[in-house]
Amino acid sequence: MPGFDDFWRSSTAELPALSGPFPGSFEALRADPQRFPLPTPSGRIEIFSEEIDSFGYDDCAGHPTWFEPVEWLGADLSDRFPLHLISNQPASRLHSQYDNGGHSLGSKIRGREPVTINPLDAASRGIENGMIVRVYNDRGSCLAGAVLSDDVMPGVVQLSTGAWWDPVQPGLSGTMDRHSNPNVLTADRPCSRLSQGPSALSALVDVELYGDPLPEVLAFTPPHLEH
Repeated sequence: MPGFDDFWRSSTAELPALSGPFPGSFEALRADPQRFPLPTPSGRIEIFSEEIDSFGYDDCAGHPTWFEPVEWLGADLSDRFPLHLISNQPASRLHSQYDNGGHSLGSKIRGREPVTINPLDAASRGIENGMIVRVYNDRGSCLAGAVLSDDVMPGVVQLSTGAWWDPVQPGLSGTMDRHSNPNVLTADRPCSRLSQGPSALSALVDVELYGDPLPEVLAFTPPHLEH
């Protein structure tokens, strides 16, 4: 690796090529599967798991398969909430870390996180670039700054995770978040009984123009200290 000063001037560092097998190449397994078995019941790469299949889970089979999501554009709920929310990781920070930093703050629109909307969906709702919109469903709502782009298909909106939560009425379930945190829109629903992983990308929402006075973002304001 270069020295820090050199790296800071160039902002890049080229890593040397790895020698030998790449991690995950299973070279030893291919060369001698008896001597270098995998930590699976068969010692091989398994597509079907008898153990998982024996659990009898209705939402996780013993082999890869497709299950209809609870919320997607093919669900009945899409009649009320016709936009599929993609809540990906942000490019302007690490999860929620440094949301108060200059790089993250510089990406916001009037203090709100940008939400990307297809121009067709925006036009049908009277939304233009830079307008503040309300993203909502039955679980909650949040404000965001509209960015019109063909990078998302019609019927899809994209709002990155990590904006610091800033509820209008703290302690009130379903209160609006004025700072664009998609956690108020996604469900606390696991991927399956087996994994218990998050299902953050399976959420339906709608978007409307926000016409009320814009509330001040207080997420970065320290609390009052009592001495």
